[in-house]
Amino acid sequence: MNALRSDHGTPPGVPLLSLDTVRHRLDGATFLPSPNHDERPDPSDISLLVVHAISLPPDQFGGHWIDDLFLNRLDPQAHPYFATIHTRRVSAHACIFRDGAITQYVPFDRRAWHAGESVFEGRSRCNDFSIGIELEGCDTQPFSDAQYATLIAATSALLPGYPAITPRRITGHSDIAPLRKTDPGPHFDWARYRAGLEGL
Repeated sequence: MNALRSDHGTPPGVPLLSLDTVRHRLDGATFLPSPNHDERPDPSDISLLVVHAISLPPDQFGGHWIDDLFLNRLDPQAHPYFATIHTRRVSAHACIFRDGAITQYVPFDRRAWHAGESVFEGRSRCNDFSIGIELEGCDTQPFSDAQYATLIAATSALLPGYPAITPRRITGHSDIAPLRKTDPGPHFDWARYRAGLEGL
């Protein structure tokens, strides 16, 4: 197994993550395979990282609802909002929860269905060439310290394995789909995140 590991000052409680470059998975993350993915047009073209935020139900944290959405098992009876989205077939490559735990749903060499209609630097269909990482969060509340630590650790593991993703090619969902999306939202501290990546 080929692994690229990054300790990167990982604090206690945050998983130590390494990239398995054969399976295109993060060792140290829980893996729950989503059926919502397909082949990339060019599997060698992985050149963008998109940061998202998700909360289910909206503005609420905890539970298994994000997993259920990405695994196509969301119960429409469990919450009125779920009845409006339970048929959607979506996924992210990974999600970082409030306690810093990270779950991967799609291998990075596969196309996850996270960005939708999107454009980065004049190029559309960002799902084709991007990795999507969700943070459990919303537009109205700050993210946790553990989430920043895990996001920095995950990014530090990913960038050496996918060198076309440079710090300049890390963006938010709202930046590639500004008319549709607001995430990761005004409470995401881009300066803190980018400072954690300095030296990569």
